[in-house]
Amino acid sequence: MKALIVDDERLARAELRRLLNAHPQIDLIGEASNIVEAQQMIAGLVPELVFLDIQMPGGSGFDLLSNLDRVPKIIFTTAFDAYALRAFAVNALDYLLKPIETARLAHALQRVQPAAPIERSQDAAATQEEKLFIKDGERCWFVEIAKIVLFESEGNYTRVYFDQHRPLMLRSLNQLEQKLDARKFIRSSRQHIVNLDFVSRMTSNDTGGLNLLLTDGRQIDMSRRRAADFKQTHRF
Repeated sequence: MKALIVDDERLARAELRRLLNAHPQIDLIGEASNIVEAQQMIAGLVPELVFLDIQMPGGSGFDLLSNLDRVPKIIFTTAFDAYALRAFAVNALDYLLKPIETARLAHALQRVQPAAPIERSQDAAATQEEKLFIKDGERCWFVEIAKIVLFESEGNYTRVYFDQHRPLMLRSLNQLEQKLDARKFIRSSRQHIVNLDFVSRMTSNDTGGLNLLLTDGRQIDMSRRRAADFKQTHRF
């Protein structure tokens, strides 16, 4: 598993690197001392796992995650106790409290090991594993993109609908549209991007557009122009 260390403290990086020598399944491909370096390295090296410090000069680990289009597996490294991670409402995230103990590191690595392989296409596997990081106030989520029902524009923000949650993220709908799989997510209007997996029924309306009924009972209107494009590309 390709891994990256992100920590502003040189000695902390060296100690974690030393501890990882006992885990040959971890291929340490780089180290970053700040979030700017980390973002560049994540984009260029595409690690599967990142050991991420939370508090760093120039921006926190949360700031880094908010800027990523796709989030790898994360193990936080922190000098603070578990209260630092109570903000997380979704997903069982792991963290290592500094100074890092050998047994805790081994336990954390067990939790991030990939599950036994399942027969499925490469595209299907990638779609299931891709995640977004969302921070809304004091609460944070790692969300599988495939589980997001709807994106709804609210000015420069976007409200994200998944499970029972409706957090806001500081990205425009246009920014998100460029990064999402157009085969799965359709721009139904200036206000909405819809996950087709959560559309239970489509019906034509009087304006020449489409009415999309979502599995949660919500109805989303698709404009006539976008409906015409959709019918061509999706053979509706």
